[in-house]
Amino acid sequence: MDRTVAGLINGLIGVVIFSGSLPATRVAVMQFDPVFLTAARAAIAGLLAVCLLLIFRQKRPGRSDLVSLAIVAFGVVLGFPLLTALALQHVTSAHSIVFIGLLPLATAIFGVMRGGERPKPAFWIFSLLGSALVVGFALSQGFAAAPVGDALMLAAIVVCGLGYAEGARLSRTLGGWQVISWALVISLPIMLVLSVMLMPARFDGIDMPAWLSLAYVSLFSMLIGFVFWYRGLALGGIAAIGQLQLLQPFFGLALAATLLRESVSALMLATTLAVILCVAGARKFAR
Repeated sequence: MDRTVAGLINGLIGVVIFSGSLPATRVAVMQFDPVFLTAARAAIAGLLAVCLLLIFRQKRPGRSDLVSLAIVAFGVVLGFPLLTALALQHVTSAHSIVFIGLLPLATAIFGVMRGGERPKPAFWIFSLLGSALVVGFALSQGFAAAPVGDALMLAAIVVCGLGYAEGARLSRTLGGWQVISWALVISLPIMLVLSVMLMPARFDGIDMPAWLSLAYVSLFSMLIGFVFWYRGLALGGIAAIGQLQLLQPFFGLALAATLLRESVSALMLATTLAVILCVAGARKFAR
């Protein structure tokens, strides 16, 4: 299979998996402390990662890879999960999902800085247009109505873009699932300690939807999704495949509307459809 096609397929699978992350996090933080949720999902995924690395007898990463793995861990194991969990205490998942439209731009910028990619000027036009549509939507909804939630989402986008680009760069030599696995492993000790320290005193009041949401963000958002996503970025290019994230709000809004019964306005849909059009343009000029 052509590398570009394989990259697109893997990237799209990753986007679909990640689309459920914010709705699931929204359900989980209704009953779990955000910091505990962040630590627990990373600890669960980290234990699974240890098993995978042992089963497939993967070699330890070199010393030169440790800094990059620490950046990945900071961005996608700690930063994005924690910041979004905190943000979702202030905004709905439908509102937060639209901010994901800024993630391709952040990923592309860090792809240039860390991955050495050089997209054509037209790529930046389409990428900036898609990002501007997202920002315009946030402003139209009353940015000052939830400044803490919106600020946390913007910070989450920045650290996630860094983690995506750094992980994609490292995936070229270590492999996609190995990168996220090792990032989870180096985070495991502190995440296990935090999980135990912040564990709820009682679990009998936790409903099944919250447990299912914790399972989803631990297994799919924290591990399985990255297996496909990092492989897609490594095969198809950080800037090019990163634009698929513009599709994530479309899937996420559908989940927020169907599972959480959250209101999805016509403006939300129009914004989502508009940024989807930017994917084709940005993808064409990514290389």
